Amino acid sequence: MTHPHQPHVTLVGAGPGDPELLTLKAVKAIASATVLLVDDLVSDAITAHASPDARIIHVGKRGGCKSTPQAFIEKLMAQEAQAGETVVRLKGGDPFIFGRGGEEVEHLQAQGITVTVINGITSGLAGVTSLGISLTHREHAHGVVFITGHAKQGAADSVDWVALGQTAQQAKLTLVIYMGVTGAAQLQEALLQSMRADTPVAVIHQVSLPTQRHVVCELQELHDTIVREQLASPSVIVVGDVFKGLLAMQSGSELQASAG
Repeated sequence: MTHPHQPHVTLVGAGPGDPELLTLKAVKAIASATVLLVDDLVSDAITAHASPDARIIHVGKRGGCKSTPQAFIEKLMAQEAQAGETVVRLKGGDPFIFGRGGEEVEHLQAQGITVTVINGITSGLAGVTSLGISLTHREHAHGVVFITGHAKQGAADSVDWVALGQTAQQAKLTLVIYMGVTGAAQLQEALLQSMRADTPVAVIHQVSLPTQRHVVCELQELHDTIVREQLASPSVIVVGDVFKGLLAMQSGSELQASAG
């Protein structure tokens, strides 16, 4: 099949999971696609916006799934676009927030394929908002850092968590950590070298879905809390004083309950 126009791919952010958090632009792109390459965390309620005639190809990479290597996904996108298909790469959250969107854009552009990116709401924002908390509440934070707790395999430039914690404490920054649950014990140990032990932390699991759960605790309790509450991926860990009020409220409720 040939196409008179230049090959094109659209990278679409599907948001954190709730289909009502899709943008109108995302819905239109999904509906227009003839081929959709869909991430593991994208629900059927979101792909339901696709045309009945569209081919839906699942290319899950949860936990670094080896069955769908990134190189294979990039090759498939290029092949379908060059064959004249209207290709949409449907990614959880936002394509450019730990979604490998940058790698995909570079690969496609190198082959003469144009790319459009449609942003989605990232889970680190949606999860905190669902708790009624602002990442940048001006009484507690001057800024926010989105960072991965799972560096690229074999990367020599792993995160210096001690230095980051020191900077976050001095500059009053909220840390939003993606893919950090598995290494939470090491994360906690490193951050405690430069941050207060009572720094508030929230762990939010399955953001925006009906199954969403969260816990709020002190940094010194992070790993034990994750184990006790059986929290696993996908979860975000958020560290910072923006949760001071929620932590105090929770502590007060626990005191009342024990007194009762």
